[in-house]
Amino acid sequence: MTGANAPTTRVGFVGLGSQGAPMARRIAEEGFPLTLWARRRTSTDAFADTAATVAGTPADLGAASDLVCLCVVADADVEDVLLRPDGVLTGMAPGGVVAIHSTVHPDTCRRVADEAAERDIAVVDAPVSGGGGAAAQRRLLLMAGGRETDVARCRPVFDAFADPVIHLGPLGSGQLAKLLNNFVFTAQVGLALDTYALADGLGIDRTAVAQVLAHGTGGSRAAAILAASGFNTEGLRQALPLLHKDVGLLLDVADTARAARPHALADLTTHTLAMLARRPAP
Repeated sequence: MTGANAPTTRVGFVGLGSQGAPMARRIAEEGFPLTLWARRRTSTDAFADTAATVAGTPADLGAASDLVCLCVVADADVEDVLLRPDGVLTGMAPGGVVAIHSTVHPDTCRRVADEAAERDIAVVDAPVSGGGGAAAQRRLLLMAGGRETDVARCRPVFDAFADPVIHLGPLGSGQLAKLLNNFVFTAQVGLALDTYALADGLGIDRTAVAQVLAHGTGGSRAAAILAASGFNTEGLRQALPLLHKDVGLLLDVADTARAARPHALADLTTHTLAMLARRPAP
């Protein structure tokens, strides 16, 4: 998009992994002025065919951005990129916004928001679900937490890669929703694995069972993902550290809030994680 109708919000993006890179590319394709920073130059080299520029430090990226999007892996990564001596907040001008797309503890978002507020910078938590393919097709689910005015400022950028964009409430609400989603998904993986194993034991073709589940009341996203992979669990096994992290975060948040533990779901997640930790049968 060029000319008078071109977007004017300057966007910075950090975290160009399998999900972040397609998100950043959609932002560039929508015509937003985009600045990138990555620890590995190869991550930014992939954007040589776009108008994106590459910053030397996170602070430089912050200085060039009105909105900075973070899609890094863990809590420590979020805090490092934002709060280190040459971090994003050091360079960002008052009035800016930081959107945390990473799945992290809600307290991490609140902690960095307190630091950002001292510089008159707003923070929105905006974790996403759906994967890189969904980002490229502009259909990621984005769960936002923060002040309505701050989320509204981010929406034109979020709309470049996400639909729907759901505002859950105050800061941290998006993370709570994402953790709950991942918790339920982990439980459903175990249910799906057991269901297909039972189908095998009953002598029913699991591919046919997957078709029944896809159209029946017993289906789930986890069952569909397993079927689409040809019942190959390698991808889920690679994601095991992240599943462990998110299950642990959700249970910690629930315990801190003194919410009743969902024992049935918790047992299922433990079952799932144990199954995925085992070596696949030859």
